Amino acid sequence: MNIPLLKGNFTQSEALDILTQLVHVKIKFHESKIEKSDNEEDIKMRENRIKNLLQDFYEAKQLILKQKQCDLNAEIHIG
Repeated sequence: MNIPLLKGNFTQSEALDILTQLVHVKIKFHESKIEKSDNEEDIKMRENRIKNLLQDFYEAKQLILKQKQCDLNAEIHIG
């Protein structure tokens, strides 16, 4: 099953807003798991994932800021 989460052409502002909100949701998810975990390995993995998300977000933001319009596509595949 596929869920088309995001598909379209957006202004620079819209693209940044959507991407920011998606990244924040994912970061909050990992932070909530960190708060509930006693497993040091799991905590480190999630902290690393948050760092990677922030780095990817920074790079994507720089790319979006160079454009007036931006195509964004995201799909969730459940299988």
